[in-house]
Amino acid sequence: MNDLLGQTPTVIAEIGCNHKGEMDIAHEMIKVCAQFCKTDVVKFQKRNPKELLSPEEYNAPHPVPANSYGKTYGEHREYLEFDLDQHRQLKKWCEEWDVVYSTSVWDLTSAKEITSLNPELIKIPSACNLEFNMLDYLCKNYNGDIHVSLGMTSQEEEEKIVKFFEERNRANDLVIYNCTSGYPVPFEDICLKEILRIRDRFENRVKGIGFSGHHLGIAADIAALAYGAQYFERHFTLDRTWKGTDHAASLEPDGMRKLVRDLKNVSEALTYKEKEILDIEEVQRKKLKRFSCAE
Repeated sequence: MNDLLGQTPTVIAEIGCNHKGEMDIAHEMIKVCAQFCKTDVVKFQKRNPKELLSPEEYNAPHPVPANSYGKTYGEHREYLEFDLDQHRQLKKWCEEWDVVYSTSVWDLTSAKEITSLNPELIKIPSACNLEFNMLDYLCKNYNGDIHVSLGMTSQEEEEKIVKFFEERNRANDLVIYNCTSGYPVPFEDICLKEILRIRDRFENRVKGIGFSGHHLGIAADIAALAYGAQYFERHFTLDRTWKGTDHAASLEPDGMRKLVRDLKNVSEALTYKEKEILDIEEVQRKKLKRFSCAE
């Protein structure tokens, strides 16, 4: 594996649908991420519920009624959806606050719409990483980076995904994420050592390796950095008690701020000494070092 020590991590705050379908809340979340948390990227989600869901899924009740924004799961998804013009405004706000805009796309129509905005990166969630028609469209029509989560994905499927990008000469734009799909994920299921396996198999074949976490706290992210992850994605909310599925597995502003701070600081610490005795040690060496003669 390559030596990734000292590389500056990229931190992505996934707002997703935690805006509760309200543009004012989405705008506030962008500002908080940019000004207070200092994340590099904020990321939303784009779905076409009637394309993504079967009629049975669309008309079924939400599996957790207390979190639903509609009478059916389809109505719930429609309520939380922003249209293309709204995403254009979100991108504009991100540019105004000097943070990168991105979106996860869940279906081909959404991929086409977000491609028209030409963001720096587009994310493929774990649930859709085998939607090869959508991946093919992005490979052919979108020139930015494509980030793909590998939750709920077998090792054989991982290989198939990376080869798909290689065959289309797009693997140099591909970032793949170690991920366990659960909300929230208990620590024993985070499986951080999978980062080492993914690096060993794919590091020289893709642009980068990431860690997409749905766990509690930020300790696991620091360990992921030490294992060589370069991109870090965490769900973000203004209030973990808000109505919705993802809030409980999200970081609030101070948690996200601490994550960014700690990842950047530990990244700077993950180096070898430039020389045997550092300059900072010379003063202490002269003052404190004791010597005795060997017999």
